Amino acid sequence: MRSFFKRDNIWLGIGIALVIPVIMYFLLKLINLFTGEEHILQNSTMQLIAVFINLLPFRYYLIRLKADKTGRGILLVTMVLALVYFYFNIEL
Repeated sequence: MRSFFKRDNIWLGIGIALVIPVIMYFLLKLINLFTGEEHILQNSTMQLIAVFINLLPFRYYLIRLKADKTGRGILLVTMVLALVYFYFNIEL
């Protein structure tokens, strides 16, 4: 299983980049729920943190593992998620 995540595959990058923000978003929702105060973080802030947490595996795969295809998959999904975030949360 350990070597599974060390592959250089664009589909692995896309999968990682889709799963990590979802997990991070729900962790932030749980933190927001259990703190006792009403809204420590706004929903848009939690979404933004969840999208840009992808920079950590992106850097890991490009710098540490030299896995360019996996890094491209992560970057592709991160850019799409960032555009979706801006479309729904930025008011002109």
